Amino acid sequence: MEEATEETMGSLASKACNQIASVFTRPRDPQYRPALEVMVSTLSATAAQKGGVFLYGVGREGLMLKALCMRLAHLGLSAHSVFDMTAPPITANDLLVASAGPGGFSTVEALCSVARSNGARVMLLTAQPETGSCVKHASVVCYVPAQTMAEEEEKRALMPMGSVYEGALFVLFEMVVYKLGEALGENPQAIRARHTNLE
Repeated sequence: MEEATEETMGSLASKACNQIASVFTRPRDPQYRPALEVMVSTLSATAAQKGGVFLYGVGREGLMLKALCMRLAHLGLSAHSVFDMTAPPITANDLLVASAGPGGFSTVEALCSVARSNGARVMLLTAQPETGSCVKHASVVCYVPAQTMAEEEEKRALMPMGSVYEGALFVLFEMVVYKLGEALGENPQAIRARHTNLE
């Protein structure tokens, strides 16, 4: 019985990972640059002008962005989760990284609008770049072509209700941190030294 459970776990894990990997291996829409390239170049430019990076997403998308915020701080950027009590005001040199998988959420739209009205740039992550209310505020769009909650499922799915999009964000952000660290010339020791010791 134990062996069968391990096989099932391995099989389910492989299926989940393959679903996420398919987001990055499917034919790319030529009107959108690869999300990894867009994110690394935009974040590198923000770091070069000593700008702050603010991150926001709702629900599980938001959790993925909080994880990215932590790693950006480890890379030496001034990174802040929106609504944290210590987040400073956003200004002209700064970047808001926001996610709206289905294209729009009222909170994301409002924050993007406030960021733009204060002169900041907005990088929007979405699976629906052609629709939704948030795209109009974006300075740059990162297209992540994954299933979101906006798409109805006909049968019980292994990764339901937008989990493919959220999993894809996690994997994308790990690639971004790796490539951005390279672009910024950050070595593993410097990155580790910025990790909190209050644990």
